[in-house]
Amino acid sequence: MAPESVPHLRILVADGRHERREAIARTLATLGHDALSEEALERVGPVTAAEHPDAAIVVVGESTDRALDMIDKIVHEAACPVIAFLDVEDTGFVKRAAKRGIFAYLTAAEDSRELESSIDIVLHRFAEYHGLEGAFARRAVTERAKGILMERHMIDEQGAFNLIRAHARRTNRKVVDVAEAIVASHQVLPSRSPAHVGYEEAPVGDERDSE
Repeated sequence: MAPESVPHLRILVADGRHERREAIARTLATLGHDALSEEALERVGPVTAAEHPDAAIVVVGESTDRALDMIDKIVHEAACPVIAFLDVEDTGFVKRAAKRGIFAYLTAAEDSRELESSIDIVLHRFAEYHGLEGAFARRAVTERAKGILMERHMIDEQGAFNLIRAHARRTNRKVVDVAEAIVASHQVLPSRSPAHVGYEEAPVGDERDSE
């Protein structure tokens, strides 16, 4: 019985022998998932882009280079995790595939419970990874905006952040949105103040805005 933690998914099954892809597709069907099967290397990219699968399984056959090319094309086109399916343990391939972007690998897994568990883990890891990636990106743009304000207005880091936060409060916007506007204005108008994109400057230390 499939765990309730994994919803109904659309999963791309790519490469490998036809019978192996069909076997995996049948296993996925018993778990309540839809399988999208694709063998052609030149079509896996367009199919991935068009179908937007929730996850992808690349079956590794005799040609590991072909499987790596498959992984490249899927990772390039889709915002979904990729699982490599190997007949035998291959540490060298796993290391190369990890650099291409796979989130997990299985070795000759026929047990549907093992496959379902792997999909569940991979989806959670994928979500956590993108959550961290987004957090780092938000922090980076805020730091960049503070640096711009510090340089232009000769203020310290806390003063720069107070300006950003105060404007966010007055305009009912997120701090990161204000920071992005400041960075964007700096790139487009490098010799002008961020005020020209709707940034309302306030005196540093104004008690109304720094609380």
